[in-house]
Amino acid sequence: MPAGPVIANNTPLAALWAIGRLGLLGDLFGEVLIPPSVRDEFLATGEPERRLALEAAPWLRCVAVSDQRRALAFVYLDLGEAESLALAEETSARLLVMDELKGRRLARRLGIPLTGTLGVLLLAKEKGLLPALAPVLDQLQECGLYLSPPLVAEALALAGESPSEPPA
Repeated sequence: MPAGPVIANNTPLAALWAIGRLGLLGDLFGEVLIPPSVRDEFLATGEPERRLALEAAPWLRCVAVSDQRRALAFVYLDLGEAESLALAEETSARLLVMDELKGRRLARRLGIPLTGTLGVLLLAKEKGLLPALAPVLDQLQECGLYLSPPLVAEALALAGESPSEPPA
């Protein structure tokens, strides 16, 4: 993987936190940067528990965008997505972890290397940090993250797995 930081947006942080797997980001990438708006968005719900999770993650560092005008140029995105993209551009990020479709489309146009929550989980399985992907995808969906059936099928195929069977 090229040099440069890894930048994360809120949805992957919140999704991984919800299933008790936030530490995968640190295990996979070392340091991960988030802009202040992403931190604030992450803390907007479940604040005491989420604040403790951030304090327990020294590999997760909040870094402000040095040129806020760069983020303001992405007016059609929410502030967290805009600042994540701007920070990725400013720092020549090696990877942006983002799930939101509009932000992903713009990241592709800007040439920013990109993955999402499922990409992080696939990499974690590949590196031996997860024994299986299917149960983790089930957990994500139980926590309220929408995953389209074709996306789940593609992720499981890439992981060499079949969909988990519903309990009897």
